[in-house]
Order: sequence, then C-alpha cells, then structure tokens
Amino acid sequence: MKLIILDRDGVINQDSDAFVKSPDEWIALPGSLQAIARLTQADWTVVVATNQSGLARGLFDMDTLTAIHTKMRRELAAAGGSVDAVFMCPHGPDDDCTCRKPRPGMFEQIGHRYDVDLAGVPAVCDSLRDLQASAAAGCSPWL
Repeated sequence: MKLIILDRDGVINQDSDAFVKSPDEWIALPGSLQAIARLTQADWTVVVATNQSGLARGLFDMDTLTAIHTKMRRELAAAGGSVDAVFMCPHGPDDDCTCRKPRPGMFEQIGHRYDVDLAGVPAVCDSLRDLQASAAAGCSPWL
C-alpha cells in the first residue's frame, strides 16, 4: 500500500487564523485537488490528519465539520480524486490529549487503522507542529 498523510488547513485548503468554521469558508488551495487526484489515480491511499480545536472552542459542531468534509470530498471527486479517511483531533490546546499535533497520536492511529509501519510514509505539512508530529511517528515530513 502506498500511503500519504496530508494536513488539511494550509495544505488542501486555505488556512485562517479565525478558523475554517463553515463549508463556505472552506476554499481549496490552487492545484491541491488536482494533486490529490493524481495521487488517487496513481493508487495512493490519501488520508487527512487535522487538528480541529474549533470544536473544543465551540466555534462549530460535528455536523458543521461533517458538512465541511463533505464539501471537500465532493470537490475532490469532481477533480477525480478521493480521500480514504479523515482523522481529526477535536481537542483544544490545553486538553493534554495524545492526538493533537505536535503529539504523534493521530499518526499512530492512522498506522494502526491501516496496519502499516509509518517509517518513510510521506506526511505533507504546513506547520512546525505538523512536522514534529509526523516525524515523531516515523513519517517522512514534507513541508
């Protein structure tokens, strides 16, 4: 299996200091959907790993997050791509969980789910905390 792990905000879609709180605020970065489509068509399993502390902060609920990911999947499908799964941390920065990046828990969950050793698995990131989490899990971090 060829597995690649992508961060969401700042890698697939525009990031926002005010958080992406609705489907309307989710705007794909130029070329990102086409890049994922090329990966999909080359038999890569594409997985998203994303911190979503907006849930813990009360900025949006799970129904809204599901609607955001439905929009992402719909736009990806229109471009010929797909995401196999979205792993997310719903916790805030002070919740002391193991899944919130920069901790590697979310990546470890991905390795467990797919029953793969993450050594060398590419992880496309846009922040230091993402790079740290992926490296701690054994992935090959790509900025």
